Amino acid sequence: MMKKKSVSARKASLVLFLCQMISALDVPLDSKLLEELSQPPTITQQSPKDYIVDPRENIVIQCEAKGKPPPSFSWTRNGTHFDIDKDAQVTMKPNSGTLVINIMNGGKAEAYEGVYQCTARNERGAAISNNIVIRPSRSPLWTKEKLEPNHVREGDSLVLHCRPPVGLPPPIIFWMDNAFQRLPQSERVSQGLNGDLYFSNVQPEDTREDYICYARFNHTQTIQQKQPISVKVFSMDSLNDTIAANLSDTDIFGAKPVTERQPVLLTPTGSTSTKVELRGNVLLLECIAAGLPTPVIRWIKEGGELPANRTFFENFKKTLKIIDVSEADSGNYKCIARNRLGSAHHVISVTVKAAPYWITAPRNLVLSPGEDGTLICRANGNPKPNISWLANGVPIAIAPEDPSRKVDGDTIIFSHVQERSSSVYQCNASNEYGYLLANAFVNVLAEPPRILTPANKLYQVIADSPALLDCAYFGSPKPEIEWFKGVKGSILRGNEYVFHDNGTLEIPVAQKDSTGTYTCVARNELGKIQNEVHLEVKDPTMIIKQPEYKVIQRYGQVSFECVIKHDSTLLPTIIWLKDNDELPDDERFLVGKDNLTIMNVTDKDDGTYTCIVNTTLDSVSASAVLTVVAAPPTPAIIYARPNPPFDLELTGQLERSVELSWIPGDENNSPITNFVIEYEDGLHEPGVWHYQTEVPGTQTTVQLKLSPYVNYSFRVIAVNEIGRSQPSEPSEQYLTKSANPDENPSNVQGIGSEPDNLVITWESLKGFQSNGPGLQYKVSWRQKDVDDEWTSVIVANVSKYIVSGTPTFVPYEIKVQALNDLGYAPEPSEVIGHSGEDLPMVAPGNVQVHVINSTLAKVHWDTVPLKTVRGHLQGYKVYYWKVQSLSIRSRRHVEKKILTFRGNKTFGMLPGLEPYSSYKLNVRVVNGKGEGPASPDKVFKTPEGVPSSPSFLRITNPTLDSLTLEWGSPTHPNGVLTSYILKFQPINNTHELGPLVEIRIPANESSLILKNLNYSTRYKFYFNAQTSVGSGSQITEEAITIMDEAMASRQVDIATQGWFIGLMCAVALLILILLIVCFIRRNKGGKYPVKEKEDAHADPEIQPMKEDDGTFGEYSDAEDHKPLKKGSRTPSDRTVKKEDSDDSLVDYGEGVNGQFNEDGSFIGQYSGKKEKEPAEGNESSEAPSPVNAMNSFV
Repeated sequence: MMKKKSVSARKASLVLFLCQMISALDVPLDSKLLEELSQPPTITQQSPKDYIVDPRENIVIQCEAKGKPPPSFSWTRNGTHFDIDKDAQVTMKPNSGTLVINIMNGGKAEAYEGVYQCTARNERGAAISNNIVIRPSRSPLWTKEKLEPNHVREGDSLVLHCRPPVGLPPPIIFWMDNAFQRLPQSERVSQGLNGDLYFSNVQPEDTREDYICYARFNHTQTIQQKQPISVKVFSMDSLNDTIAANLSDTDIFGAKPVTERQPVLLTPTGSTSTKVELRGNVLLLECIAAGLPTPVIRWIKEGGELPANRTFFENFKKTLKIIDVSEADSGNYKCIARNRLGSAHHVISVTVKAAPYWITAPRNLVLSPGEDGTLICRANGNPKPNISWLANGVPIAIAPEDPSRKVDGDTIIFSHVQERSSSVYQCNASNEYGYLLANAFVNVLAEPPRILTPANKLYQVIADSPALLDCAYFGSPKPEIEWFKGVKGSILRGNEYVFHDNGTLEIPVAQKDSTGTYTCVARNELGKIQNEVHLEVKDPTMIIKQPEYKVIQRYGQVSFECVIKHDSTLLPTIIWLKDNDELPDDERFLVGKDNLTIMNVTDKDDGTYTCIVNTTLDSVSASAVLTVVAAPPTPAIIYARPNPPFDLELTGQLERSVELSWIPGDENNSPITNFVIEYEDGLHEPGVWHYQTEVPGTQTTVQLKLSPYVNYSFRVIAVNEIGRSQPSEPSEQYLTKSANPDENPSNVQGIGSEPDNLVITWESLKGFQSNGPGLQYKVSWRQKDVDDEWTSVIVANVSKYIVSGTPTFVPYEIKVQALNDLGYAPEPSEVIGHSGEDLPMVAPGNVQVHVINSTLAKVHWDTVPLKTVRGHLQGYKVYYWKVQSLSIRSRRHVEKKILTFRGNKTFGMLPGLEPYSSYKLNVRVVNGKGEGPASPDKVFKTPEGVPSSPSFLRITNPTLDSLTLEWGSPTHPNGVLTSYILKFQPINNTHELGPLVEIRIPANESSLILKNLNYSTRYKFYFNAQTSVGSGSQITEEAITIMDEAMASRQVDIATQGWFIGLMCAVALLILILLIVCFIRRNKGGKYPVKEKEDAHADPEIQPMKEDDGTFGEYSDAEDHKPLKKGSRTPSDRTVKKEDSDDSLVDYGEGVNGQFNEDGSFIGQYSGKKEKEPAEGNESSEAPSPVNAMNSFV
């Protein structure tokens, strides 16, 4: 009996529960309705529970909520009220609960660590956020440690420990080398989950000194680096060699190869371990083994299978990854490491726990006064969570009592609620692994019915399909809904209608007679409201002639039809598809109104073609297959241009258009691709044909747009792949009526040619653009911002008009309008022109010169007032010239140089100046008319520079131990000479340079006798001048002291010997014979080798033959200006001269090619080319000349 009562009680509770659920109201998501209804607060946005912040940036703790009236916000920190008004670093966003803690302006993130909670409150209740734990991220430095090198025997295992600093959140670990390249990983070498680098067995190639572990802290975007780890792998061969070197020959030593080893687990250790993971997380299990050969890892689950679709293997199968784990994934997982010598295994016992998760989260409850309802909060977890309730953020046990409320575990039951029962309830489900917090409000409302569907809404459906008529509503208590058809119709009932709980009326099979007006009525005890909607039932769209299966020969033409029937009030669109895809973008596919035509069919056109017809209410389609077959053999086809079209006819003549039709001529075996239509204007340009338009080759009529007052004739030209046909015979003439001009002249400009005039020009209209007889132009102008009235003149047959007596260079507004006998063209647009320019009136003032170095100066000036420019400012010109050199008091021809600086510049650079010189300059402003007056001449001087090389160096009077040196001063001293520097060194018989001697000579000297030299010795001399700035370019020379008398007499004795005289005679005779042979060959036109090389290379630097005597010109040597190379032969006078350079900017820049910016500034370095200083000591040099070689012979 007790059992039956219990069952009955359960049934009664279930019925009561269902009734309560049904009685609760759903508030539609209508923005206007939500703005009008009172509503308790709802948290819409909040920061995560575990909120790690960047300590360098401001902390933003989000808390957003909605409600009616708008809620106010407050915060707690670590369980107590957080008064933000007392902390200047903390602000709350307007109309929001979001906190902004100003860290970037002096605050410290560590001072704001803690647990924060937000409360949003209005008159109907209070909602609370989660507990938000604020922690600043940390990226500590690596602790310093002394790392010893790892010495490992080949084949052994190795673990390189990373041990990264503990950060928040934990860092991402990776290994790289000194070149910031990731270290390669494999089945043998890989990184573990803890960041260590594991070697199952080491190989010689693992030897390196830059194993570097990096820790990347993503939150602060920083990377910390561990000190490099060194690994040295000793192979058995090298180890044997080392041991053998330390043993005697009698020692017995046997080398063993690298020993293979069966697998041993490096991690985890032991045979078993445990792992706890939370439900929904990713489970990562790892096994890394040592061994040789490298072991292979395999995973199994004892007593079950690894979960499909959620199991992944990473790190060369050393890591087992299972995503979204659940309690069913608990169990024992075994990893097995195996190679050919054996195996090792480890069992990991996995237990899956669970933080609380929702089964049924509480939902907002909207009730009417006197109704019942329930809030249900059901959660699960492992261990099972504890459920507790709060009301408006306060534990329900100490919250104000509500007689309509009863708490029953995870359920709150409400009975006969009143408006004061509105509150926000919080359900907290927690266990040791976490908690859930949900807000749900109870909103007690008394509202009359409202219909949210727009009035007179129109619904359109296709016949025989369902029709759904909306009547979205709201009211409290929940209104009853009734439907009527027509204004005075009866209530709708019966099986032909379906009434949905949300108020929607469904007509399952709508017919044409279902068309009409339907009325929805909503009523409750507080009132009644109604709304009308309209239904139209349309005829369905049908394809009455479908495309049919076609077989067509290659290069033929095929058409598919798609004729449709549709409701007259619907606009259909037809789309063609090939093989369910868009048609190829090919002009051979022509889509007509109710057909698809394919021209010149090819094999790739095989396929299924579908016609799809769409309207706004329905869609139908039909398909057909096209099969392309090869064409039968045919005789050779002659392709030619098409014959001209004929029977041209004009119809539908209107003022601005006419329709032209024609009959195509024979296409001559090549399809016509298009027709070109041309026209002749017999009134303005008789005999001249102009292009009008062109149409596809399948079209034989065209609507042509016409211009007024033109006597038109038309002709048509057919085009195929071979070419164009002859033009057709002209059509009949058609004279269009006159009309006002449609357009005005183009390219209207106003530019003065003199200071007191304005020349207005334009491009005249062409004859057919006149639109009628008597074409003229109305030219109008007025001074901009001065004149209110326009001055106008009407001219004809011209395209220019000159306005005289204008002020100099003032802006004018100008317009030119076309007109004819019938009237004016539309109002033209205005353009801005200027009257004529005059020369500028004033010169730039405050001219200043800043000398930058000996060859470069910068000039500044003040801009002139724009009114005095009297024209378009084009820029400024700087005239500058050299007055005299400060080191050489001589006058010379003054050559003025000009630099132009575009635009409204106030400075410019003057490059290429000569050092130690006096210059003058002036500045002038430039406009379109010319230059203005010059500013007063400004004098400036350039400082000293380095001198040029001495003009010559001559060595005379050689004796046994002395040489006499004579020289000329530099052509360009570029300052006051302070001294000359002479350096010299001997050259021995092997052409090596001896010690270098340096002598400083006063600047007023021009010769020097060098004494105490070695006899019969070649010397090389380096000579240059100096100013206070530095040394100039040097020149070089070589000379030899004479031999002693004894050696000279020995030389004479050899020369008087008979055998030597005979040898010399034979040589002379041989040379004479060779000269005679060369002379004969030359007279016969033969080429000697040098001539052949000249002809082959065609050196552009070789001068042409002189016309007067037919001899060859001298060769131009691009290297003449360089010093002689070591061992080169000197001229007979033993002097080296440097030619004077022209006054070019390159020379002023000391040989460096320069470039100029727009402002005239010089780009490049100002430096001269210098010969390298001779090196002291013995250096190899080039071979000396034959004469010098003979002189040095002993």
